[in-house]
Amino acid sequence: MDDPTHRWHDMGGDAAGPVPLEGHDFAIWEKRVDALVILGQQRGHFTVDGLRRALEDMGEAAFESMTYYERWVAALNQNLVEAGVYSLEELGAKMEDVKARGDTYGAVQS
Repeated sequence: MDDPTHRWHDMGGDAAGPVPLEGHDFAIWEKRVDALVILGQQRGHFTVDGLRRALEDMGEAAFESMTYYERWVAALNQNLVEAGVYSLEELGAKMEDVKARGDTYGAVQS
């Protein structure tokens, strides 16, 4: 971006067109991300400011290549690792376990 005061995550004022108002069917994992945000804050593992910092520090490539909820998963994991809830090694091992299970939830559930 050419404007140093306007970072890639700050879309305010951009000519992006109208926000679509039609419904969106959320996948079960997206609903769980929302639940984890609420639970993590309630348990004192992170604040909304910590999540925002992680999101804003991801870099432009993440905002171009990752979905909204993929970015939130990354920010949640960064904050939970920083809080000592689990380590990167534990996260990696759990990700391998989940990957080995295959698609257990399907693409979209309401």
